[in-house]
Formats: sequence, C-alpha cells, structure tokens
Amino acid sequence: MVIGGLQKFSLLDYPEHLSAIIFTQGCNFKCQYCYNPMLVGPIKPSKFNHISSKRKNGEKTKGHSLIPEDDLFVFLKKRSGKLDAVVITGGEPTIHRDLPKFIKKIKELGFKVKLDTNGTNPKMIKKLIKDNLLDYIAMDLKTSFVKYDLVIGTQPDLENIKKSVKIIIESGLDYEFRTTLVPKLVEISDIKAMGEIIKGAQKWYLQKFQSDKELVNERFTGSAVFNNREMEKMRKQALNYVRECMVR
Repeated sequence: MVIGGLQKFSLLDYPEHLSAIIFTQGCNFKCQYCYNPMLVGPIKPSKFNHISSKRKNGEKTKGHSLIPEDDLFVFLKKRSGKLDAVVITGGEPTIHRDLPKFIKKIKELGFKVKLDTNGTNPKMIKKLIKDNLLDYIAMDLKTSFVKYDLVIGTQPDLENIKKSVKIIIESGLDYEFRTTLVPKLVEISDIKAMGEIIKGAQKWYLQKFQSDKELVNERFTGSAVFNNREMEKMRKQALNYVRECMVR
C-alpha cells in the first residue's frame, strides 16, 4: 500500500470510536475544494527514500510511500487495545489493488475498519463487504450528476457511482453519505437531485466548506461559504429523502 500520511488519534472520524487515520496516496478525482492536495497525485520517486512493492498488470513494480507499511504496522500493534478502529481514507483508497490484503492485516490486529470512498469502484467496495473487511463506510456524494465534472475535474462514470450507492445501502453495515456544501457547486436544486440518488439511506451529512485551508484549486481559497441558515434550509430539504440528515 502506498501510504501518504497517518493521523495517530481521532475522536471524530469513526462515530463513537477512538481511531487512527491512514491516508492512502493518489486519487482518480481532482476535486476543486479538496483539503488534501498533497494526496491527490502520485508521489514523485525522487522525493522519498522508502520503496514499497505493488503489482501492476501482474508484474511486481516499485512504488514510493511517505510511511513504510512495515512501520505503520509496528505502530498499529502498539496501539492494539488502546484504539478501537482504523479509518482508511485518501486520496481514494479503492484505486489500490492491494486494499483487501492491507485491510485484512489491520483486521487481524483486532481493529474495526471504516472506509472513506468516492464510490467510483463498486467492484472493490462489493468485494470488501463480501469478505467482511469493513465495519463502516462513508461515501462522498459531490453534487448533482449534471455538475459532477465541475467538482472533480474529470468526467466520472456515473453508473459506477450509482452502483456503489446501491451496494452500500444494501450492505447491512453502518454507513453514511456526505456532501461538502460549496456555493455554486452545490445549491438547493442539487440537494434535491442528490436526494433522489440516495433515497432511503440512513444518514446524510452536509459539511460546511472550509475555505481557509490549502485547496487543490487555489481560486476557492478564501471564497464565501454558506451561512447556518442556508445550510439548515438544505438539511430540511435533504430530510425528504433520507432518515437522518445532519450538518457538521
């Protein structure tokens, strides 16, 4: 696994659990407002010393990681019994073929696992669920499908995103959908369209955009955000489609 970062402790990222957060390197999206621009692209080989093996087209190749996988598992073994869970986020974890093997090693240490995903790889999500490797899934729903390319910087396979939504809702696991509310990219009409996509889901979190961070697209840095009244209006609209909707 190509690991781009590690947060050793969190009270917020896995509901009601103490967790560590593993950030995988690389993403198939380039969201305008992404808070982790350093994780979007692959790591340049010249920047880091560690080399971790991975497979490409059946051949063993070399990939570079900020954190050696062996060092990560030394850390996790020391935290066994002290932390409840591990959150795997990114970047986009499901682009990595060795994700099932990686999660299995984490589960063998006794941790629960939460996966954060953009929903573009339903086959991987289905496999992880089938193999009992996940305890919680959080999927980002960026905006209405007519605007998706404006957010992510590329043309997505919307059918795959629909498939992932269905798989997650029918999984029997704890899960949530979440949307970052960025003015112009997400409006009240987009809430209605997204609501139809995830209709009947358990939880939908509407997240306030933090424009004071380093972002993929610097033009969004310092831009206006929705106020509490506007976000509450969107939350009430979302409740027409899901069982629970919360603002955070």
